[in-house]
Amino acid sequence: MENGVIEFDIGLGGGDDGIDIEPSNDDGEMPDGSPNDANSLGSGSGDTAFALQTYIPEGDLDLDPYEGMEFESEEAAKAFYNSYARRVGFSTRVSSSRRSRKDGAIIQRSFVCAKEGFRNLNEKRTKDREIKRPRTVTRVGCKASLSVKIQDSGKWVVSGFVKEHNHELVPPDQVHCLRSHRQISGPAKTLIDTLQAAGMGPRRIMSVLIKEYGGISKVGFTEVDCRNYMRNNRQRSMEGDIQMLLDYLKQKQAENPAFFYAVQGDEDQCTGNVFWADPKARADYNHFGDTVTFDTTYRSNRYRLPFVPFTGLNHHGQPVLFGCAFLINESEASFVWLFKTWLEAMSGRHPLSITTEHDAVIRSAVMQVFPNTRHRFCKWHIFKQCQEKLSHVLLKHPHFEAAFHKCVNLPESTEEFESCWHSLADKYDLRDHNWLQAIYDDRRQWVPVYLRDTFFAEMSITQRSDSMNSYFDGYVNASTNLNQFFKLYEKALESRHEKEVKADFDTMNTSPVLKTPSPMEKQASEFYTRKLFVRFQEELVSTLTFMASKVDDDGEVTTYQVAKFGEDHKPYHVRFNVLEMRATCSCRMFEFSGLLCRHVLAVFRVTNVLTLPSHYILKRWTRNAKSSVILEERVTDPFNNYLESHTVRYNTLRHDAFKFVDEGAESVESYNVAVAALAEASQKVALAIKNEGKASMTNGPTRDVSSRGGIQSSHCTGGGQGNSAQQLSEDDMDRKINELSTELERANRKCEVYRTNLLSLLKDIEDHKQRLSIEVQNIKLSMKDGL
Repeated sequence: MENGVIEFDIGLGGGDDGIDIEPSNDDGEMPDGSPNDANSLGSGSGDTAFALQTYIPEGDLDLDPYEGMEFESEEAAKAFYNSYARRVGFSTRVSSSRRSRKDGAIIQRSFVCAKEGFRNLNEKRTKDREIKRPRTVTRVGCKASLSVKIQDSGKWVVSGFVKEHNHELVPPDQVHCLRSHRQISGPAKTLIDTLQAAGMGPRRIMSVLIKEYGGISKVGFTEVDCRNYMRNNRQRSMEGDIQMLLDYLKQKQAENPAFFYAVQGDEDQCTGNVFWADPKARADYNHFGDTVTFDTTYRSNRYRLPFVPFTGLNHHGQPVLFGCAFLINESEASFVWLFKTWLEAMSGRHPLSITTEHDAVIRSAVMQVFPNTRHRFCKWHIFKQCQEKLSHVLLKHPHFEAAFHKCVNLPESTEEFESCWHSLADKYDLRDHNWLQAIYDDRRQWVPVYLRDTFFAEMSITQRSDSMNSYFDGYVNASTNLNQFFKLYEKALESRHEKEVKADFDTMNTSPVLKTPSPMEKQASEFYTRKLFVRFQEELVSTLTFMASKVDDDGEVTTYQVAKFGEDHKPYHVRFNVLEMRATCSCRMFEFSGLLCRHVLAVFRVTNVLTLPSHYILKRWTRNAKSSVILEERVTDPFNNYLESHTVRYNTLRHDAFKFVDEGAESVESYNVAVAALAEASQKVALAIKNEGKASMTNGPTRDVSSRGGIQSSHCTGGGQGNSAQQLSEDDMDRKINELSTELERANRKCEVYRTNLLSLLKDIEDHKQRLSIEVQNIKLSMKDGL
């Protein structure tokens, strides 16, 4: 084959395009450990971009270069030398070229081993800037090279060849990791594009490719190359999508000025991060923005969309939207910008709590923007990570996952959790597992027992909350692209709104079935939305199986031990302040969810608290949660007012009486004094009841008057003179005082009736307004369905 022309099946294009200098990135790996896609992975479009491939000569596959060997083109020579390098075990690059002085065309080209020469640390490109991540030194002065020059015939001939290397060569099973041999072929790109569109991540795609090609060495590139190719694909497609998104948001704002959107940086030079919130989202945040979930589901491999909504829970326990973001740049600065922008859209009102995925970058951004907001990691995201990080344990011990869930969800105290966690780690030999230790260090931000003192609007500590279910589930799936997203986004908003209207309608127009004769249950049915009442009813009915017994009394607060029948070994402790009508339970359900637990309700039952104190009815859970009229969050009819005030009086007397009995029984002397005092008190109480009965017969029911309006018993005089004839007798004075007191009491009763009637009227007006609103929404939805 001497002086023969070696032909290669190659794709022609601008591989080096006549560049005279060494490429700036031909030194092995890029700073981030990934190759330059444009040069080494053939990321250009179509067949016009030159992409290195494993070119097969028509002659001997084991042919070595030699001086005088001819090629049809410079590209053919380059491809042959690269193919030879792959077989031998080294990487190549273009070193230098020489141009014609006549027309500037390249007449000579040198291809060298990638380890040729030495890196110049004083290069001009690095003089004036700090290198944050220094690149590994890979050049060791290797002399191996191949030089070719063009002949008058137009063919290229080998003018020089150095075979020897001054370093070890790479074995065949590792040669695919060398930069010049890491190319994504056309068929591989097609398969990657298809799998990426189906929502698969780079790791799973590489698994498919390895199986398809019969091994990683036959794939021809690494997972890093695959990841970079997918990233570049997404960024290229997003450039047009961002402009489409901005056009959509501008149109929405033109239709309604209350529509809010913001772009990071200049709108003409958008970095890709965009936030928006429609008027309903902003209004809903005013009512339900006490707790927020930053839903990052769509950033996961499941959807491959850089879309993140802010969500919460409305008064029906349904997911509600507080704004959305299109987030391509996921740096800490981007999250800080996003949180600040969202806060601006929500009028600067910080939430009480926020839930995000377990991510260090997001945590840092939350700490900067929401320093006083309780930050929680999504427990179910961590459970999902557990399946991946501890897969070897799950395969070996099938019962580990259930034990792990119980250890996280069931402990009632931090001591119980700590004990359970360490026992679990010891049992499965996981004390030194890095990931498990990391989430243990963060336990105060995701384990329920550490979070129960903060409001998260969840009805159950162990069950998954609706707020963790994505607002857009069922609308956005693995194959959704941004073109489809806008229609699905609007359809999701419409569907969620329809469900809220339906829940409002059911609450306003249906009456729940009461299961007890308790005034408290009737009261709750009139205030709570239907779903929340059902949840409260479960707690109230469950009190019938619980016993509450007093275990301590310090004079102000009484402590009760509450346990289910037959489960005295698992008690809860309720501290009850009778005078303030406030109770706290060791389970902390009210603090966590805003509904009273069965343990507190059991204490209310044994202490004759017949209605819910107003401070235990959160407006956000009531049917008037979105009302603009300020109504009392309590029952306003006189009967229930009487029940509540009677309960306070009863518990106050009962508390003082028990204390009196305990002290009076200390000795015989104190006992005798106590008996005499009780006899005297009994007579005074009986007389008071008798007098109240007479007054009721004459003037109707009266109430105690704490103040007599400043009426004095001093004599009234005329003209400043002490004329005894003008002075009223003592009996006349008493009669006058009684008349004025009766008149004052009558006026108080009238005021109370007017007040009750006014509040009732306002409530009726608000209910009527809500019903009309619901009917209008139903008509709109029906018309839309008809169209």
